[in-house]
Amino acid sequence: MSLANEQKRLLEDLYEQMAPNFLTPLWEMLATLVKPEPSSPAASHRWSYREMRDFLLRAGDLISAEQAERRVLILENPTLPGLSAITPSLYAGLQMILPGEIAPAHRHSQCALRFVMEGSGAFTSVGGEKAIMNPFDLVLTPGGEWHDHGNPTDIPMIWLDGLDIPTVRLFDATFAEHLDSKVHPETMPPGSSLAAYGQNMRPMHGHTADYRPVAQPLFHYPFAKWRAALDGLARTSPIDPHLGHALEFLNPADGGAIMNTISAHVRLLPAGFSSAPRQSTDGTIFVVVEGEGTAQVGEREFALMPRDVVVVPSWSKLGLEARKDLVLFGFSDKVSQQKLGLYKEKCA
Repeated sequence: MSLANEQKRLLEDLYEQMAPNFLTPLWEMLATLVKPEPSSPAASHRWSYREMRDFLLRAGDLISAEQAERRVLILENPTLPGLSAITPSLYAGLQMILPGEIAPAHRHSQCALRFVMEGSGAFTSVGGEKAIMNPFDLVLTPGGEWHDHGNPTDIPMIWLDGLDIPTVRLFDATFAEHLDSKVHPETMPPGSSLAAYGQNMRPMHGHTADYRPVAQPLFHYPFAKWRAALDGLARTSPIDPHLGHALEFLNPADGGAIMNTISAHVRLLPAGFSSAPRQSTDGTIFVVVEGEGTAQVGEREFALMPRDVVVVPSWSKLGLEARKDLVLFGFSDKVSQQKLGLYKEKCA
C-alpha cells in the first residue's frame, strides 16, 4: 500500500472513531464553510400575483381569519423547502382579510412589514393606533409591538408580509404573546404618528411621549407620499445606471433603516431604460408596483407584470429593463448585514 493510501485509511479510521464524540475535521469542510464569494442556497424565482390571488381566494372559502389566526400563503423559495423562507434570512407571505374579519391582536419577536397589494379601507393597528391602508402603502409592525388587522369594508384586503422569521430562528430568540381581546384598545386617533413624524420632521422634546416609541415612531408610509417623492427625484436628479431612480424608506428617529433587521426601498425605471448589472450580498424581494419589463437574474430572465413578486438571491447579478415606466418595491436584510460588517455590492 502506498504512503498516500495508508494515510487516507488512517484518517478515515480516525474520523470514524471521532464521530461518536461529535467531532468533525475542519480541514475536510473548510472550502465549503469559507467560500471566496457568496453562493446562495436560494434560487431566483417569480410568483405570479394572479395565480397567488386565486389560491388565496379559494383558501378564504375554506378557512376563516379567526381559525387561521393569519390567513397567509407562504412564498417558499424552491430550493429551501420546509423552511418557510424566501431567502435564507427572510420570509414572505401573501395575507388576506375578508370583509368583516379581524385578525386578532398578538405580538412577537419578529419584525414585519406589510406592503398592500389590493383593497382599500382596512386597517393594521399597531400599539392601538390604526393605519388605514390603501394599495402600495407600506405598514410596519416592529418586533415586540401589539398589532391586529381588520377589514370593515365590503371587499377583500390583500397584502404581502415580509418578516425576519429565519433570522430570529437562527438566533433562537423567538417569543410570542396573544392579547386577551381580539383588538388592542385604541390609544390615539388613526394617523397620529404619520401627522407627527411623516413630514420629514419630528416633535421636539416634551412631546415625544405623546406618540409612539422613541426609537420607532413611524409605522405607515403611504403610497401617495412615496410615489410623489419618487417622481420628484426623477424630475430633478440624474438616473443611477444600476438602480434607476431609487429611494430608501427611513426611520425618522435616527435616519437609519425602517427596522432593525429589514431594509426597504422603491425604484423607478423609465420606459426604455436598462440597468447596468449589479450584485449585492442582500437577497432582495421585489414587488412590481407599476409598469412592465424584465429582470435578468443570473442566467434566468423573468417577465415583470404588476403585483408579481420576484426574489433575487444574494450576489446574483441583476439587470432590469423597463418596457413601460417600471416602479418596484423591494425589501432585504441589508441593514442586518451592515450592522455585522458583511454587506458588499459590485457594479459592472
